[in-house]
Amino acid sequence: MGRIRPDAVLVQAVIAGALSFAHLHDLAAAAGQDGWKAWAYPISVDLLLVAAWRRLRNDGPSRLAWCWFLVSLAASLGANVATAGFLDLQHPPAWLRFGIAGWPALAFLGGTLLAHTRSAADPAEDADPVLPTDVTPGPAPAPVPAPVATSEPAPTTPDLDAAELPAELPRPAPAPAPVPAALVTHARKVADEHRARTGDQIDADTLRARLGVPPQLADSIAAQLT
Repeated sequence: MGRIRPDAVLVQAVIAGALSFAHLHDLAAAAGQDGWKAWAYPISVDLLLVAAWRRLRNDGPSRLAWCWFLVSLAASLGANVATAGFLDLQHPPAWLRFGIAGWPALAFLGGTLLAHTRSAADPAEDADPVLPTDVTPGPAPAPVPAPVATSEPAPTTPDLDAAELPAELPRPAPAPAPVPAALVTHARKVADEHRARTGDQIDADTLRARLGVPPQLADSIAAQLT
């Protein structure tokens, strides 16, 4: 079995968390929240702080996550400062009792918004793209009978000089791949979200990576979005 090595950063985090937890408890108790209610306040503040930090780490910076991260951080730092002798906890001011009493509703609002607000990177749930491979093939065409050979001589063509031969006709461009309407609608939502987040028009490579479609299909979709 490997030896357990103490981590200085982990020990420091445990000490800081315990002190902050105790300060929040003392502040809530001084504001009139006795018993189990005083212990619930530090748990609520720490959970909101962790939820906002997790949203920032997983989904990237956003106004919603930063707002509630700063609110919970201010509540934690305010409790640490208030219990250091800057406030008379024997006679707490009215604004402190007002803030402690209103914190549960504020924390519930912040936790609900962080848990149920969709981020810009999440795909739309109502759009279910249907790829062309899901189309059921129709009946096979009937075979064409082979032509019957005749005894008539084949028509001859006059000999032409190489300079008189017509140039090779250019090959027509391949027809674009058919794109279902549902996939175009979903791609338009993805393009709008990309433009709102970055300010630039989405390119075909980014669109192909977001939708998970072949390159030719992504080009066809990008052509319809312009």
